[in-house]
Amino acid sequence: MIIPFNKNSLLKIIADSLEIIKGGGIIAYPTESFYALGVLATNEKALGNLFLLKKRPIEKPLPLIVGGPEALATVVKTVPDRAIELMKRFWPGPLTIVFEAADNVSDLLTAGTGRVAVRVPGDSIALHLAREAGFPITATSANISTKPPADNPDAVLDYFGDSIDLIIDVGKTPGGRPSTIVDVTTDTLKILREGSIILQT
Repeated sequence: MIIPFNKNSLLKIIADSLEIIKGGGIIAYPTESFYALGVLATNEKALGNLFLLKKRPIEKPLPLIVGGPEALATVVKTVPDRAIELMKRFWPGPLTIVFEAADNVSDLLTAGTGRVAVRVPGDSIALHLAREAGFPITATSANISTKPPADNPDAVLDYFGDSIDLIIDVGKTPGGRPSTIVDVTTDTLKILREGSIILQT
C-alpha cells in the first residue's frame, strides 16, 4: 500500500504507519536523505523478516531512530558525556551514535557486538514518526543489500514489490550523503563512517 504524503493528513499517516509497525509489519518511510525501512526494534520476528527482505548479512547491525534523547534509555546502557555534547549539537540530524547496548536489545540489532547505533533524524517524516512512536524503529536504507538506497517510492517498489506493508510517498527525497556514524563506546571518539556531518577527533 502506498500513501501519498499530505500535510493535512500527517497525523493519520503517522498513526496508520505506527499501527502496522506495532503489528509486526514493515513500512518504508522518507528520511532527510533516502527512504528507510521501519519495523519495531523489539519485535524479533519483524527484525528477522527485515533481514530476509533486504538479503542483509546477519553480521551487519541495524541502525535505529528515536524521537529524542530521552528515548535512549530503552536501548542503551549509558550515555557518556561526549555523546551528550554531540546530541546537543547535531540532533535532530544526520549523526548516528553507537552506544553500549542495553541487555534486552536483540542481537539482530547489534550483530552480537553489544553496541547499538541510534539517531534522532533531521526534519522529515522519519522525525515525526519517531517522535509520535515513543519507541525505537529501525532505520536501515530501503534497498537490497549492496544496491543503491532508494530515493523515490518507485525504487522501493522495484526492490520489494508488495513485500512491504506500507510506503509513505513524498516523491523523491534529497539523497546526498548518509549520516555520519561515531562510536562513543571507546576511550576516544571513533568515526566509523564519514557522512553529512564533518567531525574532528
